[in-house]
Amino acid sequence: MPSKIEKDATTGTETTGHEWDGIKELNTPLPKWWLYTFYATIVWGLAYTLVFPSWPSLTGHFEGTSGWTRRAEVADTLAAQKEAQAGTREQILALDIESIRRDPALMGYVQAAGRVAFADNCAGCHGAGGAGAVGFPTLADDDWIWGGTPDQILQTITYGIRNANDNSRFADMPRFGADGILTKEQIADTADFVLSLSGNGGDAAAIGRGAAIYADNCAACHGERGEGMHEVGAPRLSDGIWLYGGDRPTVIESITNARRGSMPAWIERLDPATVKVLATYVHALGGGQ
Repeated sequence: MPSKIEKDATTGTETTGHEWDGIKELNTPLPKWWLYTFYATIVWGLAYTLVFPSWPSLTGHFEGTSGWTRRAEVADTLAAQKEAQAGTREQILALDIESIRRDPALMGYVQAAGRVAFADNCAGCHGAGGAGAVGFPTLADDDWIWGGTPDQILQTITYGIRNANDNSRFADMPRFGADGILTKEQIADTADFVLSLSGNGGDAAAIGRGAAIYADNCAACHGERGEGMHEVGAPRLSDGIWLYGGDRPTVIESITNARRGSMPAWIERLDPATVKVLATYVHALGGGQ
């Protein structure tokens, strides 16, 4: 026998039979329009998973019947943007950096495109705006290891430093301590002399001994007074600007084990126009010579 249907005395609505402390639950159906909308969203969702990439599998995913992918859309957008910029990029390739810098329209493009390319490829090491970090040169001052002219910057970015590219810039500082070329005492004296080149005082006797050792082992690359030499990537030692730090223990470490930082050949990763844009942008950061 079916149970008796109970209706709420106040509203006349059927109850569900559930009751809590004298409070009865009303059986109030959802509006038809809401139910139909809900069913429509289910149908829409199922149809969407058939048309567009959706269900994962052990070997990939269902690619959908439309053949559309977000990756392809992004690729098409990038291709369209590259085509729109083709004329400007061809001009950049055809001109030298000095000519680009004299053209306001091209420099406007360089500043915009260079900022993005620098952030994507260079800022991780050289810092935002070329501020530099320990072991990574500042690009916004006029202290350059391999030279700061437009052509020198372009050469450095194009082929990099100490990498497998045949045209990479390369310099090999001896490991004066690790390879037994100098004793610990000689290295300490040399460090005192090197620090004295930028105005840092020290023991006069040690500086005197270090001067003779420096002349025999370091001056050929770094210069007699620590002026440096761009041709061989020998940093200037007389300006108080230090790539790895200018305190005495750090200088001793540099002389003992040498520093051999590396930079990629960006021509192997970026197109020639982007490389020239980067060189022009870096030169314009404030330290270009």
